[in-house]
Amino acid sequence: MMSSPSRPADARRTRTLRAWPTRAVPDETATTQTRQATRRARVTSAAESLRTLRPLGWLLLSCSVGVGIAATLLGWAEFATAALVAGLVMIQSALFLIGRTAYDIRIALNRTRVVAGERAYGSLTVTNPTTRSLAPARLMLPVGSGWGSFDVPRMPAGETRDDLFSIPTAARGALAVGPVSVLRGDPLGLFERISHRDDAHTLYVHPLTVPLVGLSLGRVRDLEGLATPDLSRDDVSFHALREYTPGDDLRHVHWRSTARAGEVLVRQYEETRRSRFVIGLSTHPDDYSDPDEFELAVSIAASFGMHALADSRDLAVLMQGRVVTDTGEGRLLDEFSLVSFSSAGGTGIDALGVRIAPHAHQAALVILVCGAQASAAALHAACGRLPAGGRTLVVVADPESESVRRRVGTADVLHVPRLEELPRAVRRVLS
Repeated sequence: MMSSPSRPADARRTRTLRAWPTRAVPDETATTQTRQATRRARVTSAAESLRTLRPLGWLLLSCSVGVGIAATLLGWAEFATAALVAGLVMIQSALFLIGRTAYDIRIALNRTRVVAGERAYGSLTVTNPTTRSLAPARLMLPVGSGWGSFDVPRMPAGETRDDLFSIPTAARGALAVGPVSVLRGDPLGLFERISHRDDAHTLYVHPLTVPLVGLSLGRVRDLEGLATPDLSRDDVSFHALREYTPGDDLRHVHWRSTARAGEVLVRQYEETRRSRFVIGLSTHPDDYSDPDEFELAVSIAASFGMHALADSRDLAVLMQGRVVTDTGEGRLLDEFSLVSFSSAGGTGIDALGVRIAPHAHQAALVILVCGAQASAAALHAACGRLPAGGRTLVVVADPESESVRRRVGTADVLHVPRLEELPRAVRRVLS
């Protein structure tokens, strides 16, 4: 914890807290995870009463009772005095729990979506809404599997204080930020009273992606395609008439307009592209050598997904046990933040081809992403289960190899060792 210099009591005080959450790649959606975090904070009053007495308090209580029994049985005044002193210490310590913890606490994040490696910043605003002073307390803020601690001094009525914190993100995932727990205790650490707040947020840590600049996905001059802003000399979607330039196809001369204008005019078209794209990401652990290879595959699939949405806005992403369709760029990356290994007893890349087949009809491009442990036979089987008519590209996340291209059946197979090499490798195949 890093504290700023002290300021006057009536000034707005700020403390910067750095919380280091552990790597989090959840299996369920982040909304469910946030609900679970809030539900765990709601404990019964009986459980809270047991938690009020800390281990040191239980030890002192046990010693006090034991010494008191010994004093009664043996008649030793020293034991009776010791039991009395221990009892008085516990009573005085329990007095520190008297008082309300009616703080009004608000958590605010400047961004709920960051890329792995970036920092997320937030503020914890604490207000005393009562007409009396509130005793000092400690606030505990869970962040993923970690937590941060804030010490709140005695707050006069109506006072507000802000604490700023930053969250480093080393790996993708979805982190539950909150709910806040308010701790009140005594200086000896015998008692501690905990009250919980229900305010919790979800911080999505997106995977790393690279832009596929200059790569045009989709089948051009397609009657079922969508018109794009790119202009073309030859397509099916008419845009406008323009003056003839050397090299233009005479078949596109508009003779009636040429006769009226007295100069040769040709048709100009908007380029159309087939708008359906399918990405299959294998999440089976047997297809990967280690978790880093799996992270590379997730980043590759996310990069293709972002480019496909920007290019066509019609995308389906399939994994073992999960299908993502008709989503925006932010929500797509949220889904990739939640991706984790499927069960070890599940199916690999070959069976994933069966799941992809119903979604691949009329698709301009089907992209399969897997790890280096997927065999050539499994890749051939996966590609063979896809419907004919579309193009298939297999991208293998393989940090131990060079960027190479090979063929498996009718599909192009690319081995990509690093994410930065993806645009150049794909451009050689699809441009």
